[in-house]
Amino acid sequence: MRAVFSSYFTLGFEHILPRGFDHVLFIAALVLASPSWRPLLWQVSAFTVAHALTLALAVTGVVQMRSAVVEPLIALSIVAVAVENLVEPRFRWRRPAMAFGFGLLHGLGFAGALVSLGLPSEDLLVSLLAFNLGVEGGQLVVVAILLLALTWCRQATWYRTRVVLPASAVVAAVGAFWFVQRVFLT
Repeated sequence: MRAVFSSYFTLGFEHILPRGFDHVLFIAALVLASPSWRPLLWQVSAFTVAHALTLALAVTGVVQMRSAVVEPLIALSIVAVAVENLVEPRFRWRRPAMAFGFGLLHGLGFAGALVSLGLPSEDLLVSLLAFNLGVEGGQLVVVAILLLALTWCRQATWYRTRVVLPASAVVAAVGAFWFVQRVFLT
């Protein structure tokens, strides 16, 4: 059981770092527009609860959605959060609800990756829990790195114009590119 846990924890972590660039960009968009750690905690927690829920439901066969639908929607979720960063100058408390909704999609994406790796039927719960904890560990590393990188300038008067707006524009453009790629080129 320890080997299964370790193996699936590693797979979950690696699904974020280094392989989950789309999930990293989604988290980055959340971090960019969060004025302090408390709103960020609400958003990341909502995202986590949602994707853990759909990951479990999809892996157990309760919910199913084709990857051809899920992956473009994940790309659009990245665009949506980044565009909100561009048009909304202040943090709004609807963001945790938005993160929750998009977390449901991301959980379906995680489930697709996990199912393609294969799950041991005798250790399904352990492997599912370990994978999810690995994903969370990867996300926490991303949040920590971004917060450390941005700490020196987050309270500056120019933070929004010089950091949030250009970074969010890049995130939105990459998400839009992925959407087009996932819809028309795969």
